[in-house]
Amino acid sequence: MTTTIDRAGLARKIAEASLLRGKFTLRSGRTSSYYLDKYLFSTRPEVLRELGVLFAERIAAIARDEGAPIARLAGAELGGIPLVTVAGLETGLPTIFVRNAKKDYGTAKQLEGAIEPGDRVVFVEDVTTTGGQSLEAVGVLREAGADVRAIICTIDRQEGARENIESAGVRFEALFTKADLGIDE
Repeated sequence: MTTTIDRAGLARKIAEASLLRGKFTLRSGRTSSYYLDKYLFSTRPEVLRELGVLFAERIAAIARDEGAPIARLAGAELGGIPLVTVAGLETGLPTIFVRNAKKDYGTAKQLEGAIEPGDRVVFVEDVTTTGGQSLEAVGVLREAGADVRAIICTIDRQEGARENIESAGVRFEALFTKADLGIDE
């Protein structure tokens, strides 16, 4: 069964749900006149359902382009968890959750979920500005032996993420850009 997604309609839903105006400090330290509150779109089932389909299409294209299957998907806490989960449900691929820091109790792991050395992984992200957080998570995955093939973000703010990620040798894909969402500063 193929599901066709109205990309423009989904972009409108995401912008309507998550676009905030004002003065915001981003994780990168930059200030911005707008903020995309990922929790305002990633907590909406009707948006997640459609994002899952788009992630699955991109993951399939990456596997086709490289001529090898993707073994696992990964996402970072907290914002990436619903996104990687819906992508996993849509693709049938197992997921890995990347903690911001190792737990200091129990198993004391930074990665949750099974991973084997050499597993081909796609990292699913929410919003990228410079790509710094994504690249930190990729480093943790690589330390565990993962072969991270790509990062797919939901929204690229178009402020250097693509350049930084690709210069680190990782394929970068964005489901939407700030332009797709009708954002101009």
